Amino acid sequence: MIAETQKLLDDYVRWIKDKTMLHDLGNDWIEITTPSLDRHNDSLQIFLKKIGTGYELTDDGYILTDLEMSGCSLDSQKRRALLQQVLAGFGVKQDRERLLIHATAENFPEKKHNLLQAMAAVNDMFYLSAPQVESLFYEDVVRWLDISDIRYTPQVSFKGRTGFSHNFDFIVPKSRLQPERIVQAITNPKKDSMESLMFKWLDTKETRPDPNTRLIALLNDTVTPIAQNVSDAFANYDVRAVPWTERESIREELAA
Repeated sequence: MIAETQKLLDDYVRWIKDKTMLHDLGNDWIEITTPSLDRHNDSLQIFLKKIGTGYELTDDGYILTDLEMSGCSLDSQKRRALLQQVLAGFGVKQDRERLLIHATAENFPEKKHNLLQAMAAVNDMFYLSAPQVESLFYEDVVRWLDISDIRYTPQVSFKGRTGFSHNFDFIVPKSRLQPERIVQAITNPKKDSMESLMFKWLDTKETRPDPNTRLIALLNDTVTPIAQNVSDAFANYDVRAVPWTERESIREELAA
């Protein structure tokens, strides 16, 4: 199984390299077009500039500007605090509308990876696809865990076999009855968010101290139904995908 997993990771890294494009914008700026997709199914782009002996990487304001233009305001105190919490988890800073991170030649791969993860996480966490959605899905999950007396640690980070650090929303510790459980809330459960979570899971599952660690994906199905191919893909990787409307089915399992 280790050899099979390693081949999957090698194929994924090779695919990223083959699908990444570079464009010189002048004034020492390089545009990097990645195969990662945003919610519009457009390729995520980051911009690199050499600063002294290091590098600055930024989204040039794309993520926050796109959310604002889509009607998702981040001007409330709670949302601003949550934004900073998410960014801090990836080591990313906010400069007005821009998300940015600084890197050296040695840690560039991990910093680039962290910026892309932060862009996807902010977009996924804050985007409200319909006006009637009154609260963020992440907040809904936190509230449900609390009222269900489920012990958890939020915003955890694990280093995978590739050396990259991956953030997960919650970890429920091992108990006498249940193994360690990692819980990820997915606001917009589509193919790209599923693939991103699968890479994180494959890269970290064998590094966990508890060999029986399980991943549970909570999928927001309150706006649109979950596509069958997304559910099937989770099942193929032995990940328990639970629609939010069926969350009570795992209450006892998580609380144990």
